[in-house]
Amino acid sequence: MGTTVWELDFYSRPIVDAAGKKVWEVAICESPLSANRTPETLFYFAKYCPAQTVNSVFLREAILEAIAQAPAPPKRIRFFRRQMNNMIVKACDDLGIPVAPSRRTYTLDAWLEHRLSEVYPQEPGYSADAVASASVQYPMGDARPLPDAVRGDRGDRWTFASLAAAEFDEMDEWDIAFGESFPLEIDPETIVPGTIVYSPRALPLAGWLSGLELVALHAQDISPARLLLETGIGDRWIFADLGRDRFRSEARKFATAKTAAAGVHFLAIQSEDSPEAFAGFWLLKG
Repeated sequence: MGTTVWELDFYSRPIVDAAGKKVWEVAICESPLSANRTPETLFYFAKYCPAQTVNSVFLREAILEAIAQAPAPPKRIRFFRRQMNNMIVKACDDLGIPVAPSRRTYTLDAWLEHRLSEVYPQEPGYSADAVASASVQYPMGDARPLPDAVRGDRGDRWTFASLAAAEFDEMDEWDIAFGESFPLEIDPETIVPGTIVYSPRALPLAGWLSGLELVALHAQDISPARLLLETGIGDRWIFADLGRDRFRSEARKFATAKTAAAGVHFLAIQSEDSPEAFAGFWLLKG
């Protein structure tokens, strides 16, 4: 979980230049990856861009400038803005940096909201009429079954579970093969709900999940009642069947607890042969 990951946005801001054209901005920040990283220890970079130079060349040069200032270069870059896909992918491909569309940009979302309220209003040419939320909502795709190689119908079982938020302070010390976390800005005594999957193929399942940009688990309480896993920007997977009354009741409790924990929850993958280790463990939010 120690690989450096960046979150990136390249888009217009509520600022206009002398010619009345919108000013754009490259905003980059580091994903914390650990529950023990605080916002002030992360890397941040921002650079305004005139409307007439909005292209992949400017973005590539801005990323290089950020790399020159950063403690470590990124091994991967995430971005949430689908309409900028081609330009962002082109710039990152030119630099040989893997890039992934993802809603797992929690730090960037919070930073952009801060800039909307505290930074842009101080800039010449600020336009209050152009202010919008930093986050972007896209329609979710149809839920798909998990691939045959990792589907939970060959000896897998799963259960809802919960942990106190304070317990995640020690997550860096847990035996985890694949996973990711982030700092919890909730009361340490808050109960964080989650799902644990016990699988004889725990490591392959966790390895496959690690390449998906995991975002959130949602309990769908309408027919068919299912536990859905959201990944990337708009992908959904059928993670489990909630057809039994007991599962549906537990799913409603899971949803209630998730709301009380400000959307924070977790997904864990374990082999029953290794109860003290996790093949995968992800903190999620949404």
